[in-house]
Amino acid sequence: MIPQLRITLGQHSQAGRKPVNQDFHGAAIPLEPHLSSKGIVVALADGISSSAVSQVASAAAVRGFLDDYYCTSEAWSVSRAAQRVLEATNSWLHAQTQRSDARFDKDRGHVCTFSALIFKGREAHLLHVGDARVFRLHAQALEQLSDDHRVRVSSVETYLGRALGAGPTVEIDYRSWFTEVGEIYVLATDGVYEYIDAAAVHATLAQRPDDFDAAAASLTNLALARGSTDNLTVQLVRIDALPDAQASQLHAQREGLRMPPPLQPRMGFEGYTIVRELHASSRSHVHLAIDQLSGQHVVLKTPSVDLRADPFYLDRFILEEWIARRIDSAHVLKASAADRPREYLFVAMEYVDGQSLAQWMIDHPEPDLDSVRSIVEQVAKGLRAFHRKEMLHQDLRPENLMIDRTGTVKIIDFASTHVAGLTEGTLEARPQAIAGSLQYTAPEYFVGGVGTPQSELFSLAVIAYQMLTGHLPYGLQVTQLRSPGNLNRLRYIPVRERRPDLPPWLDAVLRRALHPQVSKRQEALSEFVHDLSTPGAEYQVHRPSPLIDRNPVVFWQTLTVLLALAVVVLLALRLGPP
Repeated sequence: MIPQLRITLGQHSQAGRKPVNQDFHGAAIPLEPHLSSKGIVVALADGISSSAVSQVASAAAVRGFLDDYYCTSEAWSVSRAAQRVLEATNSWLHAQTQRSDARFDKDRGHVCTFSALIFKGREAHLLHVGDARVFRLHAQALEQLSDDHRVRVSSVETYLGRALGAGPTVEIDYRSWFTEVGEIYVLATDGVYEYIDAAAVHATLAQRPDDFDAAAASLTNLALARGSTDNLTVQLVRIDALPDAQASQLHAQREGLRMPPPLQPRMGFEGYTIVRELHASSRSHVHLAIDQLSGQHVVLKTPSVDLRADPFYLDRFILEEWIARRIDSAHVLKASAADRPREYLFVAMEYVDGQSLAQWMIDHPEPDLDSVRSIVEQVAKGLRAFHRKEMLHQDLRPENLMIDRTGTVKIIDFASTHVAGLTEGTLEARPQAIAGSLQYTAPEYFVGGVGTPQSELFSLAVIAYQMLTGHLPYGLQVTQLRSPGNLNRLRYIPVRERRPDLPPWLDAVLRRALHPQVSKRQEALSEFVHDLSTPGAEYQVHRPSPLIDRNPVVFWQTLTVLLALAVVVLLALRLGPP
């Protein structure tokens, strides 16, 4: 049984000496699979006293966040999911103010602060705007983890500089860190934190070590007794257990499944009838099958016999179907429609009746530019579907692109895909390991950089270049990179050296997309696709490429001759008459 994240939570809120409590707080401790995929959320909001509806804003912010955060994609990182929800909440609150009498005075509108801690895996994530505070408790101090967004005008006058609902957009502070078992966190509004300290928290917890709700209530009462005149809210969180550092969210999906037997033609297997073997390798076995319910052809993939004891391999194996069920694009391979209980571990995907791009390139050694454009545009659409889910395919190559009989291109094979929402808080959190075929991998992976959507742009540009010429733009130079300094040694081979019939501007577009430096490529896949179809004026100006790019041998020969002549001249001057 894999250890799970566990916390102890206590929380309490009261109006104090005010007639209305404008604070609001809440928490969500879900069961699996949401516990692993989304984590535990603790949140509070504080209204502003100048607004008669601020308590409505506070309640809407916390309730909306707790509901909507768990509805976001499992593939998204905590940062992206949480900030998207808060952006929507801010827009809604601001719209309520704009439709009310307070549209000319935001201090009377639907405005509140917001602070949340999200515990996912072994990490904590902080989202914050306003002047509530989040602390980590130490032996002698409360370490403040959030910043106060309060502007000080004078020694006695301040105002809230940032809050939910105050404007059409809002900047949300975000940070994350790894947690440890036994850590205690405190979330509090100013009605509490201005009147308590670490000693008070320790003393209260010592008196009520097993009842954090009572401890939270005791702290609000203590602040009230010490003179607080504001609403009072406090939340206490203790980390009781953390999952293993290597634990995978995918592990739970394969728990209890048996390894499949060897599949043979005409054999019945899990509601499918095996037709024939399509492919076998050291990584997996692939068969064509017929779904006995629908009669449709599907592709069944079973794990390699040699790797069945490797948990990391098995997690990557089932990742393909996990991804396929979360991406909806005509240009990404889909999972089989059948979603029935399983006894064995396997992957069921749609069958593409067609050929790989690798075979298409053999059949079309010198394709026209329009055909290449069409394929590139379709692949780019598929990649954008990955990127919208915070995924990087990371193994884009001709063998992983299928063209069906209608000409539709589909991206296949997701075993190397990096999913931000799955890897968060693990050793694979940053997409920096080389996962795909070397000759199509972007240079930054070889020199310790991090993969981005522009890395996939590079891979797509390599494929476009190869479709047009049958060669790679840098040969095998990229695979020999070892440090960032090596990037300057890469020499792009102009496409027109191999296809003089292609337009001159095409080299400029491809050269930019294939630039060794990420920052000098097109900013997005859509820009690259647009440049291939409608090149701008910057690509139309014909600038002869440097001699070292056009003919390195002649460049170095010429340089050698010039240096030799310089040496002869210097010797002549030195040995000449005084």
